[in-house]
Amino acid sequence: MRRLGVLAALSMGNLAFLYVPIVVLVVFSFNASRLSAAWTGFTTDWYLQLATDASLRAAVKNSLIVAVVSTAIAAALGVAAAVGLDHPAVRRRRLIEGAMLLPLLVPEVTLGVALMLFFVTIRVPLSLVTVTLGHAAFNLPVVMVIVQARLRKMDPGLVEAAYDLGASPWQAFRRVTLPLLAPAIAGGVLMAFTISLDDFIVTFFTGGPGSTTLPLKVYSMIKSGLSPEINALSAVLVVLSMALVALAAMLQRDKTRRP
Repeated sequence: MRRLGVLAALSMGNLAFLYVPIVVLVVFSFNASRLSAAWTGFTTDWYLQLATDASLRAAVKNSLIVAVVSTAIAAALGVAAAVGLDHPAVRRRRLIEGAMLLPLLVPEVTLGVALMLFFVTIRVPLSLVTVTLGHAAFNLPVVMVIVQARLRKMDPGLVEAAYDLGASPWQAFRRVTLPLLAPAIAGGVLMAFTISLDDFIVTFFTGGPGSTTLPLKVYSMIKSGLSPEINALSAVLVVLSMALVALAAMLQRDKTRRP
């Protein structure tokens, strides 16, 4: 019993270490004072200032463009890779899977520098295009892993039954495999979108003039001094990210249960 008490205390301490700073950040985003050292009253003015900041709106627009396009690329290629590697005729499957999972295993700084050097070597100007391609590179294995997990839970007899009923491989995929994979695809898309929206390091190395995304905008605001607007903006990002991750987890939990 004493060990259980110690483990519970350690668990609560870890949760407090992770989430108390986030709670403080959100609370002080409503602080009326420009200084975060003391609470002087409640206000929503900092959120209103965010809505009227033209440079911030441009950064939000860039982040959404990168997140949507890179997620679409990662989803298309990730689903294709997961389904293709699931085919029994594929040779050296583990080698191919390991190669495709490298962006998840390599430190993000190394990945960012490698992508920057690659684009410079092939003489592609750093812009939103290179940022989008960089995000697609590390989001592709995210989607692939999630879809693979769902594929391994599927009954292969369902596809075989479709073949026995006269379905072509494309018809079996479209009418049997794809609907069963839909929850996993949705979860992978939401997860990839969240990661892309919050990414800083790869964006920092692969971005060029006019490609400032929301994380880069936050970084530039912090360099000029702490402001309550930063607290408000960070609070919005935290809430949005947590909501998307929770939705992805909910889709995975509810849709993958067997009857």
